[in-house]
Amino acid sequence: MPQTHTTSTTRTAAAVGVLVQRTVRGASALRGGRSWRPTPYQVFGFLFFLVMLLAYWAVPLCCDAGQHAAVVERLKVNLLHPRHPMADLPGAGSPYYSPYAVAQGAFARLTGLGGWEVVRLAGPLNLLVLLTGIGRFVRVLTPRPWAPVLALGAMTLLWGTERAWWSGYLSLLSMTGNLGYPSAFAIGLTFWAWALTGARARGEGLVRYVGPSGLPGFAGYAGIGALYGLVLLIHPITAAAAVLGAVAFVGGWQRGWRGAAAVQGAVVVRWGVVARWGVAAGAALLVAGCWPYFDVFALAGDDSVDWMHRRLYEHLGGQFWLALLGLPALWLRRRRGSWRDPLVLLFALDCLFVAYGWVSGHYTYGRILGLTLVPLQFALAVELAAPRPWGRARQVLGGAAAVGACVGFLTVQGGAVVPRALDPIGLEQPSRWPSYAWAARHVGKGEVVISDGHFAPRSIPGYGPNLAAPIWPDPALDERERERRLADVRAYLSDTSTRAERTAVARRYHARWLLLTRWKTVPEEAVVVAWSRGTGEVLARIG
Repeated sequence: MPQTHTTSTTRTAAAVGVLVQRTVRGASALRGGRSWRPTPYQVFGFLFFLVMLLAYWAVPLCCDAGQHAAVVERLKVNLLHPRHPMADLPGAGSPYYSPYAVAQGAFARLTGLGGWEVVRLAGPLNLLVLLTGIGRFVRVLTPRPWAPVLALGAMTLLWGTERAWWSGYLSLLSMTGNLGYPSAFAIGLTFWAWALTGARARGEGLVRYVGPSGLPGFAGYAGIGALYGLVLLIHPITAAAAVLGAVAFVGGWQRGWRGAAAVQGAVVVRWGVVARWGVAAGAALLVAGCWPYFDVFALAGDDSVDWMHRRLYEHLGGQFWLALLGLPALWLRRRRGSWRDPLVLLFALDCLFVAYGWVSGHYTYGRILGLTLVPLQFALAVELAAPRPWGRARQVLGGAAAVGACVGFLTVQGGAVVPRALDPIGLEQPSRWPSYAWAARHVGKGEVVISDGHFAPRSIPGYGPNLAAPIWPDPALDERERERRLADVRAYLSDTSTRAERTAVARRYHARWLLLTRWKTVPEEAVVVAWSRGTGEVLARIG
């Protein structure tokens, strides 16, 4: 009889989450009975944080950084009604003005920092959110302590042997340029959202989610939904992958869809499960729909950037083949469990989504390819984190993964962390764009510049000036108008243009400056103000 009573008490304590500790004696009692030891992921994650930050700070900002810096500059001038990120036009409806960007703009206003500095400082924050999100997500998949460490290694090294550099791709090399982007922050939030979704779907702490009246508590689900809504506003294409993950975890792990189940006297009804996840979906839509700067749902039919994303599909084999080392691990999960394994489901859904982008011509959907590798990479990490002794199959898989990581490091990724001066084999190096601070010292914020070349038009708006013709499509500017502006700029820079034609274009867009490559002749009506010793580019004032 006493034994039965003890068992019942133990179960009750476990149900309500009571922590029972043994009596502590000696020196351990002075430390509260429990000494803290860092986990392997805390140690290696901290080291990765330091090394990656050094690599990130060593590389000049490039590529899309000028666009994001321009967004911060416009918000710094007017936080509530910013102008177009790159042109002297209204900015209403631009999806670049996300909650993330508005927070950056407010920070810039408080500190007086410029757009480039704020984007640079966003790197450590984004990396912290990303690393903590990975750790939390992997702990939901498995309690194996080395799994998060292996997942981080697989995510950064197992890509391919050709360079893959896009916003939302977080390989070791691309992190040196992309850590300061909103996409990196959104991916970190996505890992957190998946972790919370998986924990709820699997029923961890299920009793805590049922109120005293027997009705399910909705606050936690509303919070998860709000997180998905935030990801949608910050980086919509990442949100597509995030939602697919939510479907995979809820579809794979959620129990209680059929009938009722009793858990320590708390009744979980089928419609209660539907209601809880309905609240999460409703909270996501509410958060996204209430954002006043732009209508995120209008972007679903926008095909203005599909043409530039076709390249995503042209080098899939060379850029991603090393990640296929995770296929055996996914197959093992499918064999041991069922098709409802969340990582198996997620990989299948991602592949279908990417395939639809190719078939339909909406190549922008291919932007989730970076996250499509996550089920492969993380399934491999979980499999190889199993305690020893290993069977023959796992030994072969571990050896193949180690060779793949070395191949990835030596062909593409190693240049991110190995300085060029110490590189003995000529590793692939991060992109290094020139700075245009020398030109920005002369051009006033908001003044219009006509520029040619690849680097200058993508960089100079980050200092505050505008372009006569924006480089990137933006729903805030009709695409036909942007194309007309681009045609006018090409006509202005043509060797056959007359002074009258150039003057008409400059007056039409209130242009006051030219920023030209060394291959262009400065027009007779312009006065050279400065030039770059590094690139040979010339800054001239239009008379």
